[in-house]
Amino acid sequence: MFAIIQAAGWPIWLLLISSVIALALIIERSLYLRHSLVLPPGLLDEVIHVYRSGNVSVEVIDKLEQNSPLGRVLAAGLRSVDSPREIMKESIEEAGSSVAHELERFLTTLGTIASLAPLMGLFGTVVGMIEIFGSQTAAGANPAQLAHGISVALYNTGFGLLIAMPAMVFYRHFRALVDSFVVDMEQKAVKFVDVVHGTRKT
Repeated sequence: MFAIIQAAGWPIWLLLISSVIALALIIERSLYLRHSLVLPPGLLDEVIHVYRSGNVSVEVIDKLEQNSPLGRVLAAGLRSVDSPREIMKESIEEAGSSVAHELERFLTTLGTIASLAPLMGLFGTVVGMIEIFGSQTAAGANPAQLAHGISVALYNTGFGLLIAMPAMVFYRHFRALVDSFVVDMEQKAVKFVDVVHGTRKT
């Protein structure tokens, strides 16, 4: 394997670095974007119970904010429970935008690697082909050696595709996951707003 990497030339090292970065991002996002961590089950019911029991305090809100991304959104709502409905919704929307940005962290980098890896592989192959043909002379060209050199140069393209395919799959998976989380958080936040202002009307 190491012999192939050496023979493929310096461009393949760019692909190796990209593969390590992509793998690290996939592992990090897989650990962070877990449903139980982003949207803890029962958290909304607990917040509603705390609000109705009148036990809302700065300590409770700060603890909720540190709980999870959903907790940050609901904490923003708790901070403005004494404000009009529209002000409360604006506070929640601002927190939601910040949380959504955090959930999307590193996804742009992963998507960029998925898009660039095939091009980097192609670039490595072109560089290899230029070096191979540049080293051949009309009198001393060896077809077998030339064919071997071309096959080695194509390792760059193959490796680029090998990186791009799983990176693109995980990128799209994480994007769909984030979109699902954001929609779920919005629904829970709207329910909390309705509970707060519905209680006031009764």
